[in-house]
Amino acid sequence: MISGRCAACKYLRRRCPSDCIFFPYFPPNNPERFASVHRIYGASNVAKMLQQLPHHLRGEAADTLCYEAECRTQDCVYGCVKTISQLHQEINKAECQLAKTRAEIAFISSSGGQGRTTTTSTSLPITSSTQL
Repeated sequence: MISGRCAACKYLRRRCPSDCIFFPYFPPNNPERFASVHRIYGASNVAKMLQQLPHHLRGEAADTLCYEAECRTQDCVYGCVKTISQLHQEINKAECQLAKTRAEIAFISSSGGQGRTTTTSTSLPITSSTQL
């Protein structure tokens, strides 16, 4: 028997059954977590999603739903897509900078370090990755 009600059952004002699908993922001490998920997805949809997943993936799914719901609450239009797009842009900038640095290293090592006192001649392959 579960002692106390989970955040979902408290929010929905119902008795928490012993096999409550929400209890492991929405603890009673964090009611905001379920409230944001319920506001975006609805309790029955969340329950269906969690029941369709194997037990070992449910925790990660609940965390993902919470993150996406919080992002959607903060930005109604883009939600978490905004963050993903920003991260893709940062990755592209970093890859471009890496390619430029590798090109400079290859140029310096191929010119024999003229005018430089360095004795290392490490050549790194220049690759431009556009896959994400």
